Amino acid sequence: MNSFYSERELCELGFLSLGKNVLLSKKCSIYSPSTISIGDNVRIDDYCILTGRITIGSHIHISAYVAIYGTYGVFLDDYSGMSPRSTIYSAVDDFGGDFLIGPIHDPRCTNLKKGSVFIGKYSQVGANSVIFPDLKIAEGVAIGAFSLVKNDLAAWGIYAGIPLKKIRDRSKGLLKFVQDE
Repeated sequence: MNSFYSERELCELGFLSLGKNVLLSKKCSIYSPSTISIGDNVRIDDYCILTGRITIGSHIHISAYVAIYGTYGVFLDDYSGMSPRSTIYSAVDDFGGDFLIGPIHDPRCTNLKKGSVFIGKYSQVGANSVIFPDLKIAEGVAIGAFSLVKNDLAAWGIYAGIPLKKIRDRSKGLLKFVQDE
């Protein structure tokens, strides 16, 4: 028994676009596949949630229990990835007490911070990390486990923590493996 959809089954799901060599777990929850694009050589593991406008580039691994909420757009560029239990939000509620919380309420009673999320090439999101809306993670960024990302991140840095801090620069040595493609 194969726990990934077959190529025929993937085509029947109705994605906006679908590349070659895509491994998508049958245990994923995919909402609105017509708004989701997936590139070549992508693997999405068990218990992931994908919903909204999501573009997944090529050569990407999305580990188990990842959630991507793309109501306002999420873009993962080539060679990026997400470690287990990490989450991307393109909208978050205001928990300050002046508004109701959740998608079940009239939008006039809620206050959302919203905006697209861009994760650049060669970037990796560490396990159990959370990414807030309306930001850009530049090329080559590595985010440590259990981190909270609320602002843009500059290229080729290693960031970690709550509050998030730059730990050091990241090597570009990995580029030697992808230049011929």
